[in-house]
Amino acid sequence: MKLDSAGLEILSGGECLDLLASAPIGRIVFTDRALPAVQPVNFCLLDGNIVIRTAAGSKLAAAARNAIVAFEADDFDVSCRTGWSVTAVGPARAVSEPEEIARLSALPLTPWVPGNRDHFIVMAPEQISGRRLTR
Repeated sequence: MKLDSAGLEILSGGECLDLLASAPIGRIVFTDRALPAVQPVNFCLLDGNIVIRTAAGSKLAAAARNAIVAFEADDFDVSCRTGWSVTAVGPARAVSEPEEIARLSALPLTPWVPGNRDHFIVMAPEQISGRRLTR
């Protein structure tokens, strides 16, 4: 087991993807009017890519078109002081091809908030890292 300077376990890329696949919610970090913005989102992994479903006119949809974004998901047990965190960085793109939209629409990616969420963003992680806190 490889540890960082703080004593946290360094996770492999495969472990990071497995943990992301287990998380129902993550946070996407993007630029909004030249400032960093963070938004919680539900997501799915597909072929190693992070897929987010949002409204076409949302700030997230506008900001994530062909931009570099960050994504983070985690899970912690406060009482046991254990948990993990995974961060990914890479380009995000709006999906426009009808065939790809149909494929992504079949994912188990149901919006948690009301309203029409027929716009998909796909983020392809180019860097992924994670840490695990154990006792």
